[in-house]
Amino acid sequence: MRKKVLMGTLVVLTALACAPKKKELPATVPPEKMAAIYNEVKTPFKYGLILVPDSNSHMFDCPTIFRHNDKWVMTYIIFDGRGYETHLALSDDLIRWDEQGAIMQFSDTADWDVNQKAGYPSLISYDWGGDYGINSYDGKYWMSYFGGNSTGYEKGVLSFGMAYTEKDPASPQQWSRLNKPVLAPADPDAGWYDNITMYKCYVQEDKDQLTGHRFVMFYNAKGDSISKVRGAERISMAFSDDMVNWKRFAGNPVLNHHLGITGDAVIQKIGDLYVMFFFRAYWPEGKTVVYNSFAASYDLLNWTEWDGPKLIEPGESYDNQFAHKSFVMKVDDMVYHFYNAVDTLGNRGIALATSKNLGKSELKFKTAAESEVK
Repeated sequence: MRKKVLMGTLVVLTALACAPKKKELPATVPPEKMAAIYNEVKTPFKYGLILVPDSNSHMFDCPTIFRHNDKWVMTYIIFDGRGYETHLALSDDLIRWDEQGAIMQFSDTADWDVNQKAGYPSLISYDWGGDYGINSYDGKYWMSYFGGNSTGYEKGVLSFGMAYTEKDPASPQQWSRLNKPVLAPADPDAGWYDNITMYKCYVQEDKDQLTGHRFVMFYNAKGDSISKVRGAERISMAFSDDMVNWKRFAGNPVLNHHLGITGDAVIQKIGDLYVMFFFRAYWPEGKTVVYNSFAASYDLLNWTEWDGPKLIEPGESYDNQFAHKSFVMKVDDMVYHFYNAVDTLGNRGIALATSKNLGKSELKFKTAAESEVK
């Protein structure tokens, strides 16, 4: 018996020694590859506004786009003074969009998310130039969101929830929601970087299991901060294997500048690199420029930031205060950079920049008089 045990141990050790080792990926991306990514994703032609509210008392924000049943689908969030709701729009060409209505609305209940439901569809195919389809898991389509019970613009303690539907995700419907947050600032494992409040969360599948888990969430949150006036937001990660139970990454935060906002991460896979599009705001300290940039990674864990020209920055009448919160994709040799445009009057809508000149949009923000007529 002893001989059989020793022989069995030897077989196992031999198998482990002969098993192919997981390739160790570089922790940083060289400058020439970062420059190549910039040249691939840049969109120098601002087409203009593609979706604006009927009233300047409403604000449109945070576009997320996917493809389903031969339609392009956009979710976006609307702030009306009370809080955020999540809405849906459809398009045939990524330029002209038809609003379909709300898919997550305010509640008249004691729910933890009664006044805030800002959603972002999950598990969208992220291969650059791919089909951008939305994928299901466990028979459901999923949408992460930040929620809360306070009224006002991102007021109170915000936490992350998960919504889902078994129906067509491109149809106007009310998505179901789990009955409690999946990540919250009061969690026992909350870190110094996310123990005050939490903002955008974006979930994708880790198809190569680089993180050791099936699903990964990128999110920005506010924690104990050097700057007590505004507070700093940083981008962090969490992992899950079932879309319901989430655990924070031990190496959080993955992007951190100690000041201002580093937020709203969305990922694309370009060649052998993962590219994170995000926005930067209020740093260095005292600077108010808000614009979109990117970082790149081989392993989803270690990120190299681009230090060259901005991807999108303020400059037009409709985005001369903020140009931020991007969703970037490539379709039929055209790069589309959807983003949130805010003018100096505080009007807020969805705008588009492209890699090829499509002309100029005729859509404009409503004036105060036009809003009153509506």
